[in-house]
Amino acid sequence: MSLADKALWVIERNSGRELTLGSIAAACNVSRSHLANAFGTASGWPVMAYLRARRLSEAAKRLAAGAPDILSVALEFGYGSHEAFTRAFREQFGATPEEVRNSGSLGRLELVAPLRLTNGRARTPIPSLRELRRLRLVGLSAPCSFESAIGIPAQWQAFMCDHYADIADKAPGIPIGVCRAPDEDGCFEYMCATEVRSVSSPRKPLAALDIESGTCAVFDHRDHVSTIYDTYTAIWNEALPAAGLNAANGPVLEFHNDAFDPGTGLGGLTIWIPLERSGNGSTT
Repeated sequence: MSLADKALWVIERNSGRELTLGSIAAACNVSRSHLANAFGTASGWPVMAYLRARRLSEAAKRLAAGAPDILSVALEFGYGSHEAFTRAFREQFGATPEEVRNSGSLGRLELVAPLRLTNGRARTPIPSLRELRRLRLVGLSAPCSFESAIGIPAQWQAFMCDHYADIADKAPGIPIGVCRAPDEDGCFEYMCATEVRSVSSPRKPLAALDIESGTCAVFDHRDHVSTIYDTYTAIWNEALPAAGLNAANGPVLEFHNDAFDPGTGLGGLTIWIPLERSGNGSTT
């Protein structure tokens, strides 16, 4: 069973209980960031958005079947008030709970059925453990999600063409990709960055970021860069759990190989995932 499948089991088995990203991650024995990445890359859904959609879909079935008390349905599926339930229900389906109950029909609603996941297409990579030195970066950051990650290549194009040459005091080396830890809605910041020797208030829209030193699990992605999500899916769902490693809630780094060609997308890169420090919990 992959990590995403474990999370699905926890969600479906405990649908009537209070669940958070942290509690689901704890039940799967991983960090919040690890779970968010594993679930998002495997399913395309943020964990909490999927949880809300599933609960509201089951609530809609109860209402269409003629549930006499909307507040009882709201409480059963984790909402503390009629108003909060109605607001979430309308955002999900474009209809109110009263309308669904009165019509007795689900025909207009796009219900979300339980997901059935399969393992990623990439073979399970084997990590090496390496020490990351402290880095000072300057780059172009943009909000991203598992659904909108297709826009990352265009972000790289803008960074390299419009900003890279103007960054002062660059250190030698190929630019670095930085994936910040996802939040509860599956949103994260992706930064196209380069290492610098010193930082002196970069001009907007560029920003500075310090990456702390620490132990990382390092994975090779040797195939075309467009297939990197397959590698990420295998890493989060299979490779890290198989190696008994716990990812920290910190940024993931993508170091392009010296042979990487931005024109063809070939040449490969390494993915550095920060690990929790033994004995004192998360490194965040």
